[in-house]
Amino acid sequence: MKSALLFSLAILFFPLAQGLQTPNCNVADQGSTLQVFHVNSPCSPFRPKTPLSWADTVLQMQSNDKARLLYFSSLVAGRSIVPISSGRAVSQNPTYIVRAKIGTPAQTLLVAVDTSNDAAWFPCSGCVGCSSATFNSAKSSTFKPLPCGAQQCKQVPNPSCGGTTCGFNLTYGSSAVSAAVVQDNITLATDSIPGYTFGCVSKTTGTSFPAQGLLGLGRGPLSLLSQSNSLYNSIFSYCLPSYKSVNFAGSLRLGPKSQPIRIKTTQLLKNPRRSSFYYVNLMAIRVGRRVVSIPPSAFAFDPNTGAGTVFDSGKFLNTMFRLKV
Repeated sequence: MKSALLFSLAILFFPLAQGLQTPNCNVADQGSTLQVFHVNSPCSPFRPKTPLSWADTVLQMQSNDKARLLYFSSLVAGRSIVPISSGRAVSQNPTYIVRAKIGTPAQTLLVAVDTSNDAAWFPCSGCVGCSSATFNSAKSSTFKPLPCGAQQCKQVPNPSCGGTTCGFNLTYGSSAVSAAVVQDNITLATDSIPGYTFGCVSKTTGTSFPAQGLLGLGRGPLSLLSQSNSLYNSIFSYCLPSYKSVNFAGSLRLGPKSQPIRIKTTQLLKNPRRSSFYYVNLMAIRVGRRVVSIPPSAFAFDPNTGAGTVFDSGKFLNTMFRLKV
């Protein structure tokens, strides 16, 4: 992976509106661009069984804001430093999903996109605690488990070896995940990536596990950007939708050719303490024309401690700070 990763991030939240048109949820992904759906959008199978009215949606967001405020208050109580973490520490479920096709012939899953994770992992047939939508590895002619001696086995979190097959365990929010390290073909939009390494989930507990798996967009060796560097040159951008937006979808653009012609960028920083995260040099926060009265030191990037500001697509909270108060 390039030492100076090129990464363009467009976070365009469309305004909430009433009386929106009926969405077309069957539009195919084109080229190297995938549609990004809000997990609660009309195009998502994970949306609430009972649709919320626009007014109820606003009230729910207000309630969530109160919960986040209480969470932040509990962190700073009696302390001078708040440890940085992924947004899933506040919201227990992933927010944005894309279509991924795995195996030969391809099986389609709607997976969460998360820039704070590296390895992808998908629920496989027979998974305990998973949803009914799983990847059936027995039906894929290109599926291959990786042995304990494989280099990838050293790159997953908490690796283990049961017999001859490599596995790993991790936590995601309130969920615990157990998976085998495997390889298979993956297709994103119209791009095929052969021999893609991911976790084949066999067991999960808790409520945070993405129903059909997760696609890691972090900076680590097993992330999508690292494994597809020859195809995408470690370049991507994304636009995150509101589930009340007109088109009900944003976009994940992979590779230099699919990027917008006009796009503003900012330098990304690397932090050895948390090497998978995308850090930016946040200077201040402005609400309307007024700069919020927070000292710049509260946002200061510090590679020695891991302090700073990160982007996290896994949640509706895209930045978490290590605040000095």
